[in-house]
Amino acid sequence: YVIAWQIVKMEKKIFILVYKFFVFYPLSGNICRSPTAEAVLNHVLKERNMTNWDVDSAAIGSWHVGLGPDSRAVSVMKRHNIPMKHKARQLTKADFVHYDYIFGMDHDNISDIKARAPKTYTARIELFGSYDLKKELIIRDPYYVSCMSFSI
Repeated sequence: YVIAWQIVKMEKKIFILVYKFFVFYPLSGNICRSPTAEAVLNHVLKERNMTNWDVDSAAIGSWHVGLGPDSRAVSVMKRHNIPMKHKARQLTKADFVHYDYIFGMDHDNISDIKARAPKTYTARIELFGSYDLKKELIIRDPYYVSCMSFSI
């Protein structure tokens, strides 16, 4: 939630002249971290009545395409009254041109994203955690651990 707010503040400071601001989260399966980040950022934007953003997420791999978010992620979002409507999709070459920023949650994500990038693209590829005030750069995948790991 704090990281999402930092990104919103960044838009106000740096991209004041940008008509549309596009943010994209491609991650391994697109059912845990990326749809959670997408839901939280969309929630923060809605709270602040900021409609000039396009936020989406996608999978690096194809194994969960078409599925909804992990039930543990949905449960955490419900506890915080944050809507989470999502179907996993896979990262495409067009995403690298459409979006201004593409965020990964760890260094493996960043490597995988860059490996799938077309030769020319306009998106900035960054760690989502680089906007964390505590500078915890890596957001670990909670998929193989307890429900507590899904907390926001």
